[in-house]
Amino acid sequence: MLEDSSFFRKVQHQPSAMKILKYLLVYRRFLLIVLTPLLLLPLPLIIKTKEAECAYTLFIVAIFWLTEALPLAVSALLPAFMFPLFGIMGSKEVASAYFKDFHLLLMGVICLATSIEKWNFHKRVALKMVMLVGVNPAWLTLGFMVSCGFLSMWLSNTSAAAMVMPIVEAVAQQITRAEAEADLLEMSCSNGSTNLALELDENIGQSENSDWKEKRKQVNGYDNDMGSTVCTIEKENEKEKEQNLPPAETGRKSREDKYSGIFKVMCLCIAYSATIGGLTTITGTSTNLIFAEHFNTRYPGCQCINFGSWFVFSIPIAVVILLLCWVWLQWLFLGFDFKNMFKCGKKRTAREEASAKVIQDEYKKLGPMSYPEIVTFVLFILMTLLWFTRDPGFFPGWSSLFPKYKGYATDSTTALVIGLLFFIIPAKTLTKTSNGESTAFGYTPLITWKEFQSCMPWEIAILVGGGFALADGCEVSKLSAWVANKLTPLGSLPLWLVILISCLIVTSVTEVASNPATITIFLPILSPLAEAIHVNPLFILIPATLCTSFAFLLPVANPANAIVFSYGHLTIMDMVKAGLGINIIGVAVVMLAIMTWIVPLFDLYTYPSWAPNISISNSTGL
Repeated sequence: MLEDSSFFRKVQHQPSAMKILKYLLVYRRFLLIVLTPLLLLPLPLIIKTKEAECAYTLFIVAIFWLTEALPLAVSALLPAFMFPLFGIMGSKEVASAYFKDFHLLLMGVICLATSIEKWNFHKRVALKMVMLVGVNPAWLTLGFMVSCGFLSMWLSNTSAAAMVMPIVEAVAQQITRAEAEADLLEMSCSNGSTNLALELDENIGQSENSDWKEKRKQVNGYDNDMGSTVCTIEKENEKEKEQNLPPAETGRKSREDKYSGIFKVMCLCIAYSATIGGLTTITGTSTNLIFAEHFNTRYPGCQCINFGSWFVFSIPIAVVILLLCWVWLQWLFLGFDFKNMFKCGKKRTAREEASAKVIQDEYKKLGPMSYPEIVTFVLFILMTLLWFTRDPGFFPGWSSLFPKYKGYATDSTTALVIGLLFFIIPAKTLTKTSNGESTAFGYTPLITWKEFQSCMPWEIAILVGGGFALADGCEVSKLSAWVANKLTPLGSLPLWLVILISCLIVTSVTEVASNPATITIFLPILSPLAEAIHVNPLFILIPATLCTSFAFLLPVANPANAIVFSYGHLTIMDMVKAGLGINIIGVAVVMLAIMTWIVPLFDLYTYPSWAPNISISNSTGL
């Protein structure tokens, strides 16, 4: 009886325990927001120093960024009121950190991106590039990677993936449809009549044997208690049936597996190339912009980081990673068949004909280049040339035309000038009627303010501002100096190992946190580390910045991955399996670059005069 009563009590209490657990799960973000400041409160209360108070603010913001308990932009606003309350910085000083040269550069770039998206110039570029490389599956994949990577150099990674993925999906569906028709014809010829089990489904363009469909339905209909027995019997039946399949049917099944692999490769190549392409320019991704602003603010004496210098060292990195990524995905899902890849003079298969037709039809729909597209292209070329020629280093740039104002004009100056033109140049020209008279349309610029606002990533702008405020607070409170003092023992390690550890830590964190949040957290830590061990800060900051973009493992790691995953061709394990290899490739290539061709570009083995000489005798009790 006692056992029975204890059992009933346990049963009665179980629902309430489950309710509590359910409530905890529902309100986990609220609990995290409330408990994090309370649990960390002893830090400023017990250690009553400015360093401890700044660390308290930093920990709260970092935890909120990593967990996204609050929206990223909202968390970024916390230093705006916490620093004045702790007496670390005045409110006006903190506010000035939230809008810097970075934000002007971002606004200029978004003007260009808005016009490119509005007038479909991106689609023309993507389709033309794919048409140039041909429709062989391997080369088609490389064509999509190059076109998407090129777009992400100038647009956000998310926009590039969102633009190219519908084209990839259309090609994939057309390949399926064409191959299904070829399979049906082949089966009809081999059997002497039409095989009714292979009728095409017009909605999805894919055929499937009815016996296999029926088998799945039967397996799903069995009781759970019989599950293991059913699986064993079904596997045996499948093996027997595969052995008895006619040659054409066996070939069809192997081709279906291959097409599935092709779709996976096409999807993953878009997700990864969107990220890889963003590495090549300062404006290509927000992490590069955050690094540039942090570096130029912390080391104003160094004028070595600009659009041109970044492009020179990063383009080889991106090209090598892109090619190795292509090889890795081909080998992983399709096998690397050199014979078929480099075949010449052979007739196209049904799949290749279908791919070519889809791409050509899509390109024809665009028609000739419109007036707004031409203007957008001209302004794009002009912006790029002005960026490259401002201060290239190996010859005097156009900034040398203003010797009295050296350093006044930056990349944001160019971006704003060109961005302003998008609001001025009309989107339509005068057209002549049959009588020869000109007809005037209402004046409309290439882009409007509403269109600009819809494309402008205000959350990233505020997030970056919060990062700058945290960095300023760390400097003013001497927290950066305290961290540098504690990191000095790392100087005994080999330099390559310090860089590798930094890259691996950043790459791991960025898989579960947003890229901008990750780089914003680590830059104020890695800069003092480089100064403490008396190493050129670029030696550690450049590889860490590049590795922050290596979020390849999970669909939630970055928006480009999520967009591609939403099309339904991939599983989580597909992304993990492929992404792990790309992460290893990326870190290896970055390590090779930072130890070889980047060294002479910035004279990395020499500690620069623009970096502070750290000689700390800190007696802080933190």
